[in-house]
Amino acid sequence: MSKLRIQWVRSAIGRTEDQRRTLRALGLKRLNQVVEREDSPTVRGMVTKVQHMLAVSEAVEGSK
Repeated sequence: MSKLRIQWVRSAIGRTEDQRRTLRALGLKRLNQVVEREDSPTVRGMVTKVQHMLAVSEAVEGSK
């Protein structure tokens, strides 16, 4: 299954508590932090909810 590379790029100051909880659920704790998550409908829904604060791309799989 493919992965998404998610980076938090805009501050959550002034955002709703629901959006802040969504960032935490994605595993983001600090601004400019990058996490990789499985590409699933659940994760896509969370990303869509806070897309104005994130930069999302496909993660590059390392060759083994």
